[in-house]
Amino acid sequence: MRNLQDLERELNIKIKNEDLFLLALTHPSYNADANTKHQDYERLEFMGDAVLDYVSADIIFSRHPEMDQGLMSKLRSFLVKSRSLANYARKMALAEYVRVGRSIPIKQIESSDKILEDVFEALIGAIYLDQGIEVAYKHIENFLLNDIVNAKMEELTDYKTRLQEEMQAEHRDSVHYELINQTGPAHDRTFTVNVLFNDIILATGSGKSKKAAEEEAAKNALAKRSV
Repeated sequence: MRNLQDLERELNIKIKNEDLFLLALTHPSYNADANTKHQDYERLEFMGDAVLDYVSADIIFSRHPEMDQGLMSKLRSFLVKSRSLANYARKMALAEYVRVGRSIPIKQIESSDKILEDVFEALIGAIYLDQGIEVAYKHIENFLLNDIVNAKMEELTDYKTRLQEEMQAEHRDSVHYELINQTGPAHDRTFTVNVLFNDIILATGSGKSKKAAEEEAAKNALAKRSV
């Protein structure tokens, strides 16, 4: 496990309140082993989520004057969705800093988009409370700016919605999804689904949740349609 001095160098800041950052990096499972209560990242996650929403909205508003309210909302949702924030956390190797209980292996932290999203938001909350909004803004901008500037309109709608809209525009009927398999233990399941139209299989997708598998199936169906 890496220490806060490493994190200071990664963030290029001087931490004032180390307890804040330790809290941001503490998974709820740690409480069981340490015999503590509510000493984890959940409250800071709430704060970080609000700061992320504000900063991302401010950058989008200033960088995309051509966008209406609907597109700005879609872009913000796209940027702060679980997988995006988890990927930012992976770029920082944030899993190496997280304190967890003995029941949670480090590999589970590294592979979990949800946990990494929560930790990333909590870290933003800690930076804001410890360093102020200007420093928090700068760090968020470092992660988001390139994605905001290079945002493509066609990426702002999720694959399931795009596939549904395309099929209904042509045929007026809807696609539906069918779970065909699930493997792995309860804490690490992999789901496989087919997306069908009039009982014809358009594509298959897999993911760590049914929703993720459906998104992958829709993405694969759209890719086939574009060929």
